[in-house]
This record gives sequence, C-alpha cells and structure tokens, in this order.
Amino acid sequence: MILSMTGFAAATAELSGVTLVVDLRSVNHRYLDLALRLPDELRAAEPGLRELLSGALRRGKVECRVSLNRTQQAATGLAVDGQRVADLAVAATEVTRALPTARPLSIHEILRWPGVLAEPNVPAAALTERLTALVGEALRELNAARRREGEKTATVLEACCAGIEAQVARVLPRVPAIHAAYLDRLATRLREANLDPNEERLKQELALFATKVDVAEELARLTTHVAEVRRVIAAGGSAGKRLDFLAQELHREANTLGSKSVDAEVSQASLELKVLIEQMREQVQNVE
Repeated sequence: MILSMTGFAAATAELSGVTLVVDLRSVNHRYLDLALRLPDELRAAEPGLRELLSGALRRGKVECRVSLNRTQQAATGLAVDGQRVADLAVAATEVTRALPTARPLSIHEILRWPGVLAEPNVPAAALTERLTALVGEALRELNAARRREGEKTATVLEACCAGIEAQVARVLPRVPAIHAAYLDRLATRLREANLDPNEERLKQELALFATKVDVAEELARLTTHVAEVRRVIAAGGSAGKRLDFLAQELHREANTLGSKSVDAEVSQASLELKVLIEQMREQVQNVE
C-alpha cells in the first residue's frame, strides 16, 4: 500500500522527576527533510534520532520536537546547596567592597544562580535510551497515520483511473467513424476545388492527413499508463515519484488527444481527461 507524507504522532513518558514529550509532524516534500528540536540536555541524542527517522521514512518534511519538563515531584524534591550559597555570598561581598553602590542580589536571583538548587537528576544515558524508545513509538504511530492517509489517497487515485478508462471507452468505438468522416470531408473539399480525390498522389496525401488525426495510439497509451498506475499502487512502497511521472505522461497523452481532435466529443473527452489527471496529480504530490 502506498503511504501519504502527511501525518502526526505524539508520545509521552514519565521518568524520575521529568516528563519526556515527543511530537512528530510530517508534510509533503520532494525529498526527506528532517528538522529536530531538542532541549540542550538531549542534544547528544540527535545523531541517533536522525538515523532512526531516516531509516523509516523516505520522503517528506518531518519535524521531531522533544520537550523535557520537570514534574511536580521534581519541584518538591528541590534542595539548596549551602556551600554554593556561601560561595556566592563571599563573591557578593567582594563585589560590594569594590563597588559600594552595587545592588545586592535578591533571593530570586540567588535561587536562579546555576548550582544553587539541586534537582533530582536522571542519568544522561538512561534519558537518551528512553528518548530513543519514545521516538520509535511515535514513529510507529506516524507511519500508521501515513498508511491510513495513503489508503484514502489510493481510493481517490483508483476513482481517477476508472474515470480515465470511462473516457477512453467513450472515444475508442468512435475512432473508425471519426477517421472515415474526416476522409470524406477532405475528399469533398478536393472535389469542390475540382480535384479528383481518387488520384494516386492525392490519395496518399489524404491518408497522411488522416494519420495525423488518428487518436487510437493515444487512447492505447492512456490505457497502458492507467494499468501501470494501478500496478504501482498495488506494489506500494516509495511510489510517489513514479506516480508523478505517470501522471505527467497521462497529461501529455490527453493534450495530444485534444490537439489531434476533429470531433466535438473527442475534444470534450480530452477536457474531462485533463480534469481527472489534474486531480490525480494533486493527490500524487502527497504520496511518499
């Protein structure tokens, strides 16, 4: 089954004194573009996370946002480092001696000073290990969402394929009659110009003109491309670029069909085909 490039997933884990939250967002993009937003404490985990994500995703603009929040349990476990406060007091006294007009430190400033408050600490290795597992969990959820979206996209693409086949079936039986009617019109114009349409050279010219408006080849190619679209969808995997190429080829054949048309119904079918193929191209842009 094909996969969409659009999806969202979130995962949360509680550790000793902290909460880890992972958000994964994915939208369509020509290639795989990873953006990781990590707190400073977890910056060392970035290479491993990039490897994990790039191993599971092929295309899309993917944002992985990680937040690390202190829990209420961590807040009640705060302890003041007395030695750190004493050292800070000595430093403040020396500053006051050198600058008597300096404003003394407030309690708020002292508590915010690095190292004054000792918080419950999670070992970096354990934190990284838990984060990696959490991203893997979110990644599985993201792929499930992309798969569900891919199934909906495949349904729309199948409807477009069926519509294209209906237009081909509408035109194909008319091809011989269109061909004969065009030859008759050319022959009539030749007779009106006092020329004999049965003269050998003119018969060759008529055959050449008739070939230029023959759309049987374009109709055959449309049918072949539709069959290939279905095959690619059934095969699944990273199919977006191949489907985009096939949509371009379908559009080319529909254009040629319209340019060669000498019949109102064929021209109308060409317009309907272009609408269907444009719908297909819009959907394909979001396929991995």
